[in-house]
Amino acid sequence: MAISKQEARRGRHERVRKKVRGIPDRPRLCVFRSLNHIYAQVVDDSTGRTLATASTLDAGIKTDIEGKTKLQKAELVGNLVAVRAQSKGVAQVVFDRGGYKYHGRVKALADAARGSGLRF
Repeated sequence: MAISKQEARRGRHERVRKKVRGIPDRPRLCVFRSLNHIYAQVVDDSTGRTLATASTLDAGIKTDIEGKTKLQKAELVGNLVAVRAQSKGVAQVVFDRGGYKYHGRVKALADAARGSGLRF
């Protein structure tokens, strides 16, 4: 029985999560990518709290994303999550690509977050 793409991604994500941990000084920036949207969270794994979130469904960028490509939307989400994380006092994060290749929308989000001042 062959495994599906989703099951393969979950396996890769579990492998990544064995190594990547968010601590108070360096929380984890995790990414989830669906067919039409992209989501990002900054999570402190030691307390289990989400410090900042952003997505393409966010009211803060809802008007800005109309007519843009998925790649451009990912960049807007990366900028927004970086600004929100910095407002909570987070300057440095660990990047959790969520089992996805560091390519395309995931890379665009990470580069935009770096460009907005987050250090990886």
